[in-house]
Amino acid sequence: MSTTKIGFKNSKGEKIAAVIDFPFDQKPAAYAILAHCFTCSKNFNGVRNVSHGLTQNGIAVLRFDFTGLGESTGEFSDTNFTTNIEDLKAAYQFMEDEYEAPEILLGHSLGGAAVLYAAAELEKVKAIVTIGAPSTPDHVTHLIKDKIPEIEEKGYAKVNLAGREFEIEKHFLESLKRKTIEEVMKGNRGKALLVMHSPQDKVVEIANARRIYESAHHPKSFITLNKADHLLTKKSDAQYAGRIVAEWVKKYVEEQDKVAVRSKSHVAAELDVEDNFTTYIKAGRHDLVADEPEKVGGDDYGPDPYALIASGLAACTAMTVKMYAQRKGWALTDVKVHIDHSKDHAHDCKEEQDSNSKIDVFDRKIEFIGDLNDEQKRKLLQIANKCPVHKTLNNASTIETTMQ
Repeated sequence: MSTTKIGFKNSKGEKIAAVIDFPFDQKPAAYAILAHCFTCSKNFNGVRNVSHGLTQNGIAVLRFDFTGLGESTGEFSDTNFTTNIEDLKAAYQFMEDEYEAPEILLGHSLGGAAVLYAAAELEKVKAIVTIGAPSTPDHVTHLIKDKIPEIEEKGYAKVNLAGREFEIEKHFLESLKRKTIEEVMKGNRGKALLVMHSPQDKVVEIANARRIYESAHHPKSFITLNKADHLLTKKSDAQYAGRIVAEWVKKYVEEQDKVAVRSKSHVAAELDVEDNFTTYIKAGRHDLVADEPEKVGGDDYGPDPYALIASGLAACTAMTVKMYAQRKGWALTDVKVHIDHSKDHAHDCKEEQDSNSKIDVFDRKIEFIGDLNDEQKRKLLQIANKCPVHKTLNNASTIETTMQ
């Protein structure tokens, strides 16, 4: 994804820091706003990785820091659940004015509760997604329960959350006493809802997801994030959530009216250095992920580059054989291609004098399935060598590289 830093002002004139993650090498099919958890920020890994999963599927995502957090101005002690909702509304207005009205609202943890409360006032929102969200905003008080008597008595208290100190004032507690989730969901009638939650969530129990789901009107869906923790610290869990949201939302966002989602070049690849070796590829309308195996320092989230080359050879071989058999009217019902890649000493190449010189070897085995005689199978084996990718790999290619 490509990320653009932006900023906008909330209802009090304070500057809200934000970024928009755009799909790599394509125009967005839709826009979304993603609200982070209590005392987190837009750059929190779980939020960032959920956004990655969405941008891979053509959805642009606005991530922002609530007032007093991250890079946003203002004092955290002056904020509460109500100001969070106001920040969400300001983010929506900014997107509508500068880009396009977001049709999707996502929120993680307390951010999930905030999007449920804000959505009713945002006319063009068509889909709401909660991830590990509490069914009532006052659920967050369990994180500061030891300090509540002090807050009630003095009007404020300093609390330590995740190793950071925050000052929380009494108005924060009062702002959590709002309408019930049942009342809130009445206001969201007509908007699709997806509730995502982990059964193993130890911060916000899964019973919260049940109450949110049962309070909502159809269309609504629930997807379990099995074995994920509350903060989605495992990269694969967060990206899985993003991909699932992107697929689910297609039913409710008018993607067919948007510009075709495809790469500008034949193939485009992007590697964000923070993602180790994980590389996102856009090939026409299709999204792929490449990576290196764990044994060489990768995360193994996708095939390595040589496996992709071998995949192209295998696919091209199968297609070429199929087309020839079909043209001949032969009874080929299936073709299976198995390829192993290795490097071998270049005994027969020009660099033979260099004992260290090696060439790439693609060991290809083909299974022809169907009512075929031996002569037909031998012919198909010959035809396999005429596959265009086979020819490309056998011949010298020219790679022209320029800087953009």
